Amino acid sequence: MQTLTVDLGERSYPIHIGPGLLEQTEWLLSHLPQKRVAIVTNTTVAPLYLEKLSRPLRAAGVDVVPIILPDGEEYKDWQTLNRIFDELLGHRAERKTTLIALGGGVVGDMTGFAAASYQRGAPFIQVPTTLLAQVDSSVGGKTGINHPLGKNMIGAFYQPKAVIADTDTLKTLPARELSAGLAEIIKYGLIWDADFFAWLESHMAALRALDPGAISYAIYRSCEIKAQVVAADERENGLRALLNLGHTFGHAIEAGMGYGNWLHGEAVGAGMVLAGRLSLRLGLIAADAQARIEALVAAAGLPVEVPALGLDQYLSYMGVDKKVEGGRIRFVLLKRIGEAFVTAEVPREALALVLPTAR
Repeated sequence: MQTLTVDLGERSYPIHIGPGLLEQTEWLLSHLPQKRVAIVTNTTVAPLYLEKLSRPLRAAGVDVVPIILPDGEEYKDWQTLNRIFDELLGHRAERKTTLIALGGGVVGDMTGFAAASYQRGAPFIQVPTTLLAQVDSSVGGKTGINHPLGKNMIGAFYQPKAVIADTDTLKTLPARELSAGLAEIIKYGLIWDADFFAWLESHMAALRALDPGAISYAIYRSCEIKAQVVAADERENGLRALLNLGHTFGHAIEAGMGYGNWLHGEAVGAGMVLAGRLSLRLGLIAADAQARIEALVAAAGLPVEVPALGLDQYLSYMGVDKKVEGGRIRFVLLKRIGEAFVTAEVPREALALVLPTAR
């Protein structure tokens, strides 16, 4: 097992990464203010891991309340969030009852938002079971739900007490979900670490085969980068915005195609391709760098063909985005592989040349 820390002063917390952690309950028990938890999961993850996590907790004298939600991005809404509150209130959960998010990014985001809101703040722990959640969404305290007009537009910054990433859960992950997680890993190389990007180029086949050494290193390095960024800029006032590379385009793709039709990581992969093409069009990166980006995204099993929503449709969805400031869309672009920056100085004409025309 490997452990690193998100350094936020009194709200610092550990990220534990390794195999078999679901059954090693000491990592959970040390963070519980009372011996009562509500495990929030979904209909896909529950049959696989709910009992595996609940059994050792009950053996340690912990009262476990299971809350099982429907699976899918389309359920990341007020109605499903309210089901969590219904269960918490129905079981008389207290302010010190810990919510445990057992699942992927949707479960983690909704559980965190529920914890931030329930009785004005209950503790929660992230137990991510997808690669995307292990390397990105479980770390950093972003929680929330979607609105029909925009993704993650309603939520709160609320940090977990711990993140426990059991790499064994990746063995049951469908290939498409694995590729979706690889998109976020590629992002870290693009914005922060050119050497890591090059390592990914030579180890992508091993990652897709879930080679234990390769996957553990990729998760650890991704979390290490995100922990550094979050510690420096918790509420995304500057540096943390770089973590949104590919997301402005990606969120537009998710909304435009209908939530759930494209996985978040797939949309981010296509969004990084668009960010690279735009960076190339603006003369910021060379053609060989863009070729490397598209080749690695494709090697990860992610789409490089971008949906033809049309310029106006893209702009409409991107205009309802958390990164809009002063009415201007801010884009994360690349100076080179390993270095990114944020700008609102993007001519409409350049976007028109990059975005595919609506059919």
